[in-house]
Amino acid sequence: MKILLVTGILAEPLVRRYGKGCDVFVCPVSVAAFLTPRMIANCLKKARIRDYDLILIPGLVRGSAQEIEDAIGIPTFKGPRNAYDIPQVIEAVKKGFKLSREIPADDLFEVDALKKVEDIKNRTKNKRYIEKALKKPYNFLIGNLPVGLDFPQRIIAEIVDAPKLGFEELFNKALHYLKSGADIIDLGMVSGEESPEFAEIIPELREVLKSSGYEVPISFDSLNPREIERALDFADLFLSVDESNLEDMITEKPVVLIPTNQEKGYFPVNPKERVEFLEKLKEKALSLGYKRVIADLILEHVPNLARSISAFQLYREKHEEDVLLAGVGNVVEMIDADSVGINALLAGVAKELNISLLLTTEVSPKCRGSVKELRRALDMMFFEIPKDLGFDLLLLKEKKSESVAYEVKSPIVNASEKGVKLEDIYFRIFLRDEKIWVIAHKGTKQLLTVVGEEPNAIIDTILEHFEISPRHAFYLGRELEKAKTALKLRRSYLQEDELFKDFY
Repeated sequence: MKILLVTGILAEPLVRRYGKGCDVFVCPVSVAAFLTPRMIANCLKKARIRDYDLILIPGLVRGSAQEIEDAIGIPTFKGPRNAYDIPQVIEAVKKGFKLSREIPADDLFEVDALKKVEDIKNRTKNKRYIEKALKKPYNFLIGNLPVGLDFPQRIIAEIVDAPKLGFEELFNKALHYLKSGADIIDLGMVSGEESPEFAEIIPELREVLKSSGYEVPISFDSLNPREIERALDFADLFLSVDESNLEDMITEKPVVLIPTNQEKGYFPVNPKERVEFLEKLKEKALSLGYKRVIADLILEHVPNLARSISAFQLYREKHEEDVLLAGVGNVVEMIDADSVGINALLAGVAKELNISLLLTTEVSPKCRGSVKELRRALDMMFFEIPKDLGFDLLLLKEKKSESVAYEVKSPIVNASEKGVKLEDIYFRIFLRDEKIWVIAHKGTKQLLTVVGEEPNAIIDTILEHFEISPRHAFYLGRELEKAKTALKLRRSYLQEDELFKDFY
């Protein structure tokens, strides 16, 4: 296959290095991202380019490669954004991978990998598959959701202290979790308080979620017998059943059994003793008339994480067909480290131990996005090794790095900062509703508010309405990019404050 790689002047050395075996055409533009399909088409026509099977343009080029193909008559597609991904793209093309004229190749790899994940999930959604799987003792329904060893791992997202929230806030939190990838919504009751009447809100919540396109089970998390008794007719799953309330709420609905006695303050810390205690509770529960018991050995946070994982492993070795639950949110909340890697690691542990249900939440700011992170991590675990999949959880660090050094032939001067001249117009930047808001002020008077998502669009709009100095425009551009980064990472943004602390 004869392939032509199109690039700009500055990226030529990298493209030649990574595009070995391909011809390289350099357009007379310094930065490849500044190229347009029309410019490329005109350059290729002037050079009378022909006799190629395929043309790859930089993934950063805006617009469709179809315009180039129409002008040149050679199939033209978007390659990757970065030159170091060219070998992977060329190898994929030779194996029949279909590129796009609009979407960069590296984005397509992610789409393709995620499609494989969806294909795996869809196989378990087949009606015949579900009917056959539910005949096995280790698979069952929670509400209308099939769970168990023959189904993908499910995420239970807990709304902490649910009775303290108004209905609209409760609904919005549930909707956020479901859009992030949760399978079950858990209503966490307030510890030390009693609100049995709150359970009656469950049918209404279920109905409004259904009208929004989410027909999902709702679980109820409480140790209070009166609260549980009121919720028996409404909830689909009950969490935190232990020795202290085991005899108060016998039900045929699924329950999560934990190895504690909260009334007596008993919790066996030794893994072997914990397993034995839970086994006794499970045996008693089944003898009392419980039909579906889900075992939760309690995943403890550091410094007791290892012993609790040992308890899960011991239990799994003795009970290969039991459905297990692990509360991963407790681990993530109790360590001041970015949640992305911790969620990925815990998803891997859950995969190894065949834990079917993972409970998490997003109580603190540092855990925002945990449900979405956990969903992505579980999707990665469908593959034997969660590496080189085409999608990942690398948000702050990069998998590959490439430094570019250019030959310097011009005079060199050291940068020096000058005093800033105050201008009549100033701007206040903040985030709201996942958009960037900019208010233009003159003195104490607000002149105009610009709202958008892209810094370029916002700065262009500002320049249409106001005359500001180049230094002021550079300042706004820098702050707007920081604001956009904060939006991407679900961080807070304060104008003129650094987004990240110095560490490395």
